[in-house]
Amino acid sequence: MPVFVYEARDAAGQLKKDKIDAPNMRMATQRLQEQKMTVINIKEQSGGVAQADVLGWYQKFKKVNEQALTVFSRQFATMINAGLAMVRCLDILSEQTEDKKLQQTLIQVRRDVEGGSTLSNALSKHPTVFSTLYTSMVKAGEMGGVLDEVLERLAGFMEKDYALKKKVKSALTYPVVILIMALGIVFFLVTYILPTFVTLFEGMNLELPLPTRVLIGTTKAVRNPVILIPLIGVVVVGGVFVNRYISTPLGKKQYDLLKLNIPVFGLLNKKVAISRFCRTLGTLLSSGVPIMQALEIVGKASGNEIIAMTVGKIRESIREGESIASPLGASGMFPPMVTQMVAVGEETGNLDAMLSKISDFYDTEVEYLLSSLTSMLEPIMIVGMGAIVGFIVVSVFLPLYQLIGNMA
Repeated sequence: MPVFVYEARDAAGQLKKDKIDAPNMRMATQRLQEQKMTVINIKEQSGGVAQADVLGWYQKFKKVNEQALTVFSRQFATMINAGLAMVRCLDILSEQTEDKKLQQTLIQVRRDVEGGSTLSNALSKHPTVFSTLYTSMVKAGEMGGVLDEVLERLAGFMEKDYALKKKVKSALTYPVVILIMALGIVFFLVTYILPTFVTLFEGMNLELPLPTRVLIGTTKAVRNPVILIPLIGVVVVGGVFVNRYISTPLGKKQYDLLKLNIPVFGLLNKKVAISRFCRTLGTLLSSGVPIMQALEIVGKASGNEIIAMTVGKIRESIREGESIASPLGASGMFPPMVTQMVAVGEETGNLDAMLSKISDFYDTEVEYLLSSLTSMLEPIMIVGMGAIVGFIVVSVFLPLYQLIGNMA
């Protein structure tokens, strides 16, 4: 049976550190609570130093599941609205979540809140789990006394954002799988099947056609370590160089600009970016976050340098007493419909609702674009695969036809 190491305070308030045997962490916590103890920290005792190091390294780089974080936010809002104490809510939610990293994080957050820290400050100590957007909205909810409403908005925002990401991933999964399978089949043919034909062709006293010579050269190159290993090295070094260049400010800016302007996929990336920008800004404004602080958060959360630069220009425009719509239109990234709707939202004082409508519209646009993109990619990939297989077949049979003709 697993052993759990815990820190808890008894009924008299005395701090106690000990171990307890239980089938799982939830049962261990429940047994301690039955003993009138308030659990501060609890974790499973590791089997050894190596295991602890591996688990610690894994938990450090593992990301919290977005769906688990969304469920946590909605349940937290329901409990707060029902009048439960915040520490009690965090205790219950940390027990029932199945995401291990989120569970450990909530235990630490509960400990900080129990020690007198505000919820937003406790959450801000875990930036890999709770983003700047999340902590800023929670802070606004604490200041306005509407934490439950803000958490509901956060849950709704994360659900829509997760749904959008899932649509993009699921739409691109099929073409990627087909491409990988096609490359695998071609590699198998070139490395294992075609060498037999290469030996046959080289034994013929014939002048081989150009397609056959190209196929023989490719087959030999793929099977020759002298050529293959340096080629792999060049690809790896090139990938590392490109990755480091993209990490620089100039490289990040150029890469983000390329993502927005690349044929076909550029339009998809642009629509996704507009939807995310509008939904994030609208959610922050409706939660009571000041406009300047909201724009700063949107710039950091956008993940795109071009969007961040546009947001910077918007902040300068507002600081000088101008509107949001003007720099949006001047950026060249936002269509006239978006800038006009933002301008109307500013004039009517209903900007957050207008931004929400824009993001919903672009979510629908992304869905339609993904459907058409998937429909277009499927025949293109089939034609491409057919062309490769056809080239191999023609290259194999041309010498055979030539040999039969000479024999006749």
